[in-house]
Amino acid sequence: MLIALRRAFTCALSFGSLLAALSCAKTPTDHAPAPRPAFQSVQPALLAVANSFSNAWGDYDNDGDLDLAVSLGSGEVRLYRNDRGVLVNVGAGLVMPQAGSHELRGLSWGDYDGDGFIDLLGGATAREKLTVVLHNEGGRRFVDVAPALGLTIPNRSARQTNWIDYDNDGDLDVYATDRAGANSLYRNEGGRFARVFANTGPSDTRPTVGACWFDVDRDGDLDLFLANQSGAADALWRNDGNQFTDVAPTLGLTGPPRAADQGGVGCAVGDYDNDGDLDLFIPNYGRNQLYRNNGNGSFTDVAQALGVGADNHAVGADWGDIDNDGDLDLSVIAYEGASGAQRPSNALFRNDGAAGFVNVLTKDSPLNAADHSVQLVDFDNDGALDLTVTDGYGPVGGHFVFRNLMPEPARRRSLSVLVLDADGRQTRFGAEVRLFDGSGQLLATRLVVAGGGYNTQRAAPVHFGLATSAPVRVEVTFMSARGRITQTVARVRPSEYAGRALEVRESR
Repeated sequence: MLIALRRAFTCALSFGSLLAALSCAKTPTDHAPAPRPAFQSVQPALLAVANSFSNAWGDYDNDGDLDLAVSLGSGEVRLYRNDRGVLVNVGAGLVMPQAGSHELRGLSWGDYDGDGFIDLLGGATAREKLTVVLHNEGGRRFVDVAPALGLTIPNRSARQTNWIDYDNDGDLDVYATDRAGANSLYRNEGGRFARVFANTGPSDTRPTVGACWFDVDRDGDLDLFLANQSGAADALWRNDGNQFTDVAPTLGLTGPPRAADQGGVGCAVGDYDNDGDLDLFIPNYGRNQLYRNNGNGSFTDVAQALGVGADNHAVGADWGDIDNDGDLDLSVIAYEGASGAQRPSNALFRNDGAAGFVNVLTKDSPLNAADHSVQLVDFDNDGALDLTVTDGYGPVGGHFVFRNLMPEPARRRSLSVLVLDADGRQTRFGAEVRLFDGSGQLLATRLVVAGGGYNTQRAAPVHFGLATSAPVRVEVTFMSARGRITQTVARVRPSEYAGRALEVRESR
């Protein structure tokens, strides 16, 4: 049986000198009881900025750690350089948009021009404003090149924007959702972008907030799930190369019947049951869904049975192994209360395997601090996933970073994998990474995500918690014009990658 199904857990949320402590004693059959990781707020005075919405992590200066971009209601894009776990506000000096600019509700990192530096796209919330593409000039400054690229995307109320290679030609294309109009897909044609599939397929006219790309049918290209708002059904556009087909009705992925004020707000893709197939969580205005991938082309909604099917105003979600026990836990950001008086109502679901998920947050937890975005990343490169969230509506607001203070022995039982294309660029969003033990047993699967959290796309390594520090086999599956291509790195010793990621480049 899977490791996740062999565990017995006892957990409680406790508070001491730290802002929050997550106490989880787990007893896997193959190692000693797991340590008790704790979370502590990082630089709260610096980060307590009202009307914070999207947060996206990426290494803009190529120094080996993740930096943080945050969109604010004022129009400013805060960019924090990560100096070995200390965040420094450098946005103004690097010519990032400042207060007085238009609000950008989505931020997405990706190297669209293949120069080795990730660029940042921001979509405008107001229809009369334009999308910006902030070209990263060697980590020294950012310049808006959207008009030159053909990516201003006018008359759009932006939410999620994805950098993805939908046509497997080796460069990044752009998918732009629209909260108040038709979505649009743009193909990268030698550095300029041209709209494709206009008025058909992915140019879905339903009000879309969340968009996630992954290879649902395992045919070697990326398919598109859409979380739609205002009572509209969700969609799953299967990528058939020269056309897209909505198979959500056939697969039972449209969501439940909805009132006009209900609908999907995001999506998060992850293999929560470690069976090798990618599952799908949908945070909703209404009841949340967790679609288990049955491995035969069908899905089953198991949210209620596994304890994550709350009826709420959920906005964002992210998967991550917060306790390095080998399975994915789930952070869900939601809010409650009337307009103008919204309060965070977050959940941090510990994965108890066959027993389902247990929310280890309480209403008075300092971690219950967000109403929009969430990202689980290892920003300080210590082997433990940290929790980063944003509060857009609260009276104080902020974009908070909570460092995971897991003890070192547990932190070392982890492995981060950075997936790159053949030229060392971050363009392989949607690639799949799997770990196997020495006997060939599948341990876990991770996706190089192409969007989520809340209207963001990070450019970051994937993270695996491990039951032991024994050598593992790493398999990366790339999407390509030849189908799914898998590369293997044998006998990887996780301890040798403490403080850094294993890089896997796509073969030519």
